[in-house]
Amino acid sequence: MHPSDTSDFHQKLSKQRARLEAPRCFAERNFLQTKLVLRWQPPPSPLLALCTFLVAEKHAGDRSPWKPYLEILPKAYTCPACLEPEVADLLPRPLKAKARAQRTRVQELFTSSRDFFSSLQPLFSEAVESIFSYRAFLWAWGTVNTRAVYLARGRRPCFSAEPDTCALAPYLDLLNHSPAVQVNAAFNEETRCYEIRTGSSWRPHEEVLICYGPHDNQRLLLEYGFVPPRNPHACVHVAQDVLVKYLPAADKQMDRKLSILKDRDFTENLTFGWDGPSWRLLTALKLLCLQAEEFPCWKKVLLGETVSDTNEKTSLDVAQKICHHFIEETNAVLQKVSQMKAQEVALAAQLTLVETLWTEELRVLQASAETLNRLHPAST
Repeated sequence: MHPSDTSDFHQKLSKQRARLEAPRCFAERNFLQTKLVLRWQPPPSPLLALCTFLVAEKHAGDRSPWKPYLEILPKAYTCPACLEPEVADLLPRPLKAKARAQRTRVQELFTSSRDFFSSLQPLFSEAVESIFSYRAFLWAWGTVNTRAVYLARGRRPCFSAEPDTCALAPYLDLLNHSPAVQVNAAFNEETRCYEIRTGSSWRPHEEVLICYGPHDNQRLLLEYGFVPPRNPHACVHVAQDVLVKYLPAADKQMDRKLSILKDRDFTENLTFGWDGPSWRLLTALKLLCLQAEEFPCWKKVLLGETVSDTNEKTSLDVAQKICHHFIEETNAVLQKVSQMKAQEVALAAQLTLVETLWTEELRVLQASAETLNRLHPAST
């Protein structure tokens, strides 16, 4: 959700721990009572049912009892699946692959649901094709993806076997994200309310914030469509091809080293952060930089032990080169985004979002570079 969502939504709370709650009024309830939906075979997934409800209620306009809630929802979302292809193509490579998979999932769900939408024709005077368009469905999917709360329930016969864990809690989903707060969120069986409790203190008329989780910026953009400034969990991911880019090509043990890292899950989640390269990244580089005579000691590296001063210096040198590579790449992309903003005015908002992501990653890389310069000044 975007921070602007709460401009007209204020909680009057005394300076105490806040408890915000919403009655258990799940969005699909009334709609799913229709015989057409209950009798559909094969049963629709819970996600499809919720998206279908949103499209139908938005189409109903003034006739919908959910109109006040629907009117405050964003008109469009900025998850990668909702971005224009030329904008999504500017995303960092790890996120670009996830964005492509996200878009494909949404498109396949829409395509596979056309027969289901057609079966709902008796409910509408207009052609269902004009109501359940891909644009309308994408908006509904974006609403669920960015705003649904987790609520595990047992399987209901009207739904498919997919996990039924998504529920919309109108107005509760207007709470914005801050990584600095801690909350507990769950459905209270006694009060029959979904409650979010925060241990932070809030003054009257102050915006109450919650934490969506300790996510990095790429994850927040993928799932929620925004990039926060100075996120303490922000990081830059290092893919395997970049990991080995500055290693000796003649290393005959390279395949064996990479196999060891892969078998022990050391080829994923290798990152640069605000404090420098992660322990996982440095450990992977130390193993990859082992000399032939040092290679039998590879287990010591994974245990965090020092094999030699040469290995320590070589791995830091490679880390510096990788970080510098990313800084150059990031500056090049930022220049391209700036040029596109001047040429593609209609895409300015989406391009600004991507620009923010790359700018934050550049700040992380610059902080990492400073840390590496302190650890290994001889190569600078």
